[in-house]
Amino acid sequence: MNTKKLYRSQNNRMVAGVCGGLGAYFGVDATVIRIVYLVLALATAGFPFLLLYICAALIIPLEPGTPGDMTIDVHSDTDQQQ
Repeated sequence: MNTKKLYRSQNNRMVAGVCGGLGAYFGVDATVIRIVYLVLALATAGFPFLLLYICAALIIPLEPGTPGDMTIDVHSDTDQQQ
């Protein structure tokens, strides 16, 4: 069984990747998610949706990338030459 997981996008992001991740999860263009979010935020004076975005950015994990993206290389090129 293949389950979909919700992640914040690393590539399709403007601020924290929340709208890009939602777009990928639901199969919708992230621009559409951003426009709907903006319209709803303006219609409610912004604060509830700003708080929602901040909570989502803190709760939704960042999408996994290649192992090189997730680790820090502590060896510099000069250390390897010695």
